[in-house]
Amino acid sequence: MTPIAFEGDATALQVAERVRGGTLAPLAAAQAALARVRETEKARGLNAFVSVAAPDELVCTHHAGSLAGVPVAVKDNLATTILPTSCGSRILEGYVSPFVATAVRRILEAGGVVVGKTNMDEFAMGSSTENSAYGPTRNPVDPLRVPGGSSGGSAAAVAAGMVPVALGSDTGGSVRQPAAFCGVVGVKPTYGRVSRYGLVAFASSLDQVGVLARTAGDAAETLRVVSGQDPRDATSSPRSVPDFSAAVSKGVEGMVVGLPDEYFPDTLDPHIRDRVLAAAHALRDAGASIRTVSLPHTRLAIPSYYVLAPAEASSNLSRFDGVRFGRRGPGSTTREVYESTRHDGFGTEVKRRIVLGTYALSAGYHDAYYETAQRARALIAEDFRAVFGEGVDLLLTPTTPGVAFPIGERVDDPVAMYLSDIFTVTANLAGIPGMSVPIGTHDGLPVGGQFLAPWWMEETMFAAAGVLEAAGMGEPS
Repeated sequence: MTPIAFEGDATALQVAERVRGGTLAPLAAAQAALARVRETEKARGLNAFVSVAAPDELVCTHHAGSLAGVPVAVKDNLATTILPTSCGSRILEGYVSPFVATAVRRILEAGGVVVGKTNMDEFAMGSSTENSAYGPTRNPVDPLRVPGGSSGGSAAAVAAGMVPVALGSDTGGSVRQPAAFCGVVGVKPTYGRVSRYGLVAFASSLDQVGVLARTAGDAAETLRVVSGQDPRDATSSPRSVPDFSAAVSKGVEGMVVGLPDEYFPDTLDPHIRDRVLAAAHALRDAGASIRTVSLPHTRLAIPSYYVLAPAEASSNLSRFDGVRFGRRGPGSTTREVYESTRHDGFGTEVKRRIVLGTYALSAGYHDAYYETAQRARALIAEDFRAVFGEGVDLLLTPTTPGVAFPIGERVDDPVAMYLSDIFTVTANLAGIPGMSVPIGTHDGLPVGGQFLAPWWMEETMFAAAGVLEAAGMGEPS
């Protein structure tokens, strides 16, 4: 049995195949991943991880599983019982959960090995991973730029070759946007496909566990592993889980791909537009037909999202009060403890969203803001339902309006930061699956193309991703 693991460019499927075949020790790849994490962080200072497992904490529980021996990084808002779950916040610094998130448990049951918890925007609130209490993560492609957010640590860990796959969470694009900025694959499944049990809540009707990987095949198998109904999550679906891995090689012959007008505004960076259109041409050459479509209520996505998400956050984050768990601030009364705990424990962006959400839910404003945003959300979902009902199998859009921006450029401009998610929030509002895949570069920086599919049709996205990957679309342009 070989005592050493593959290098950092090995895929998860290659590692698992060797472990199952007996030519690679079950923990060898994970041990090598730990060494890469230490070496990469020392040499490049990416700050992708907030905690890393000790060598004696590495466990491979299923040597014959589909992810046997595969090193996996986990976003720090997914509960683990060995490593802390801080959500990138001082208020949960050092907190260790008494239970494991369902998605993480399923990774372990498939033989995956958790090597560390990745950095993130505090409580998943951000688009750059600059809002972390533990400092910003840097983009492996250009360390002077952001990796995207809020799953920036997971995206950076995968892009830098520290691990082949990572788990993230996507509330408004927080898996797909960093995947685009770092040049990797990022998948947000249909709402309900993956259990949210053990995912620390930001906005419960929008949050979804997602996957980041360097290849469509790795992403497909990891998503299959974590998917399925969970009795601990009433919103998880009893639908059977397809073989997403088989879909990667299925092809797109006869598929109808729509290009939504609203996702190609005049203000879109022409280089981004060109790369997306090149991806459309590659799909057409592989047998798909391309059609222009319209999603007229897309303009309502950002304003409705930034009412609904903060409103749910203001409710979900009320549990962090210094009494039940986590940091406890000083005070002689309950109110003083609450105030000092939350004042010192929460960062600026989290406080901003709590205030916005509380205002939107307050008496006299609930109908004007929250109810109006819910109606806008229904219209956005109906747009997708109408387009998919007219024979369109898949939508292709830019993932982001531009490439990764410099660290610090948008910290003091929250509106500009929020607009980073302008093409991704619609999938969360409607609950449909979305996927970002590398489609080339501009000025050496990765460009991502986004697939949006009908509810429960993740296979369609993987089929199209497989075609673009085979065509070399992710290579520098």
